[in-house]
Amino acid sequence: MTTALHIYHSITRQKELFIPETPGFIGMYVCGPTVYNDVHLGNCRTFVSFDIIYRYLQTIGYQVRYVRNITDVGHLLDDGEDRMSKGARLEKKEPMEVAQKYTVGFHNMMRIFQTLPPSIEPRATGHIPEQIEMVETILKNGLAYIKNGSVYFDTQKYIDNKGDYGVLSGRKIDELLSETRDNLKNQSEKNHPADFAIWMKASDEHIMRWNSPWGIGFPGWHLECSAMSLKYLGEVFDIHGGGNDLKFPHHENEIAQNMGSCQCKGAKYWLHTNMLLLNGKKMSKSDGNTISPEQLFIGNSEHISKSYSPMVVKFFMLQCHYRSTLDLTDAALLAAEKGYKRLMEAYKWIQSVNHPGTKGDAGQDADIEALIEAAHLDMADDFNTPKALSRLFELVNKLNSLKDKHIGWDQISPATFENIKQVFSLFINDIFAVDSDVEGDLSGNQDKSLLDGLMNLIIQMRNDARLRKDWATADLIRDALKENKVELKDGKDGSSWQVTES
Repeated sequence: MTTALHIYHSITRQKELFIPETPGFIGMYVCGPTVYNDVHLGNCRTFVSFDIIYRYLQTIGYQVRYVRNITDVGHLLDDGEDRMSKGARLEKKEPMEVAQKYTVGFHNMMRIFQTLPPSIEPRATGHIPEQIEMVETILKNGLAYIKNGSVYFDTQKYIDNKGDYGVLSGRKIDELLSETRDNLKNQSEKNHPADFAIWMKASDEHIMRWNSPWGIGFPGWHLECSAMSLKYLGEVFDIHGGGNDLKFPHHENEIAQNMGSCQCKGAKYWLHTNMLLLNGKKMSKSDGNTISPEQLFIGNSEHISKSYSPMVVKFFMLQCHYRSTLDLTDAALLAAEKGYKRLMEAYKWIQSVNHPGTKGDAGQDADIEALIEAAHLDMADDFNTPKALSRLFELVNKLNSLKDKHIGWDQISPATFENIKQVFSLFINDIFAVDSDVEGDLSGNQDKSLLDGLMNLIIQMRNDARLRKDWATADLIRDALKENKVELKDGKDGSSWQVTES
């Protein structure tokens, strides 16, 4: 590997030269979804961003172990209600039925966005023994205490022992007093308001519960990621990622737990994606300012004028750096669709032609090689996808000039033309993965698993609308599919689909 990679470290708040713990190998942990509901678009942005990071690290020669968890353990909301239990109650299902349903939906959505599966995808429920063991170690080290069957991390004692609580979020202890994520009913049990639960006693109505040395309960929200990253990546690994909203308390408490158990911070570098806005505002169901991936794909939302293919949505995401706020608007999506089509037309053209073998122009060749080198350097500069894309579009301009005969073949040498082919294939296929678009004729030769995943999501969305007796939405989905030559058939075993000729 000759590329010097610099990444932005959330703790130091600056770009740093990336030096892996083990030469040639990278361990990367990314906080995955809590599977009590459909994955929302903001989560999709985070997972797409880290998929591109994963892909890029592999293209520059690293062996990457990518761990992304599934949170299927019930954790408490701010009102004291358990997420998984709430989902099970609303859907009249067992918690593991809910977890399985939304895990499958999450995987379908990731496949639609052309992301690679992680190397390991551990479930929180499958690692209760490891979490109990970590709690026992923290207690043994004197940095936790037991109250009424629950175990709390002693934040003040950790700070007194020179623990740097707040190092990631940049917050001071006085600012953290009221910002914990535990059940508000249990606040009186704590020695200090900033302490947080690493094991919680289960109430009689709590569905998800396990035996422990402290009684029947369930792990604290932050514990699973500490336990699973330690198990699969070791006490020190390279990258820990997630959304900006996880800096505090989740990631801050992960660091404290790791230090409290093994005197190790876990990750050497912390990376965080920024938030996704809708029309300049934070998404909010209560305000009606929200849109789901499925609504984007079928055009069923007041916020957009038409449907957008998954690859257009992904391309839109790539136009913004992962650390920057991304504002989704209909105008921005329309512009992204136009840019995506322009890029893909140039890509398809260059793959379809061969250089006639004429001698090129040294000046033109040097300009093109400089653009190719710049695209690589942009990705090595904290994975700057918008700048790398801008280099590709400069190459598109040169290709279009060649295609439209504004310049002759004698302006580009065969070797340089071949380099353009290779760099387009590398970025479009291997790094950005925007090469397969399901827009248009669904009977074409697009990737079958991608299409099946998208159709399964659309059918699920229609079935949910029918269960709610929202016949207008159900009919809209059916009619939109019919316009695109897809017929839905409803039977006793569920709904199926087929492509029609008319």
